[in-house]
Amino acid sequence: MFTYEFAIVEWLWDQQAIRVNLPGSNERVFSGSYDELVAVLSELGGQGWDVATCAATGNWLFWTLRRQR
Repeated sequence: MFTYEFAIVEWLWDQQAIRVNLPGSNERVFSGSYDELVAVLSELGGQGWDVATCAATGNWLFWTLRRQR
């Protein structure tokens, strides 16, 4: 059976803010456009994270990421 750890990524594109919460660490906030968001998600993908869920509304996108332990 697999065990996962979870993280979240939020993007408020009208405020150009990217918020990342990883397990065991403090919240990291980036100033970011679409290109910077792609770079953050690519970096997390390189660390073994994949998208478990995604939600969107108005000016906001929210991803739940998971990584197998």
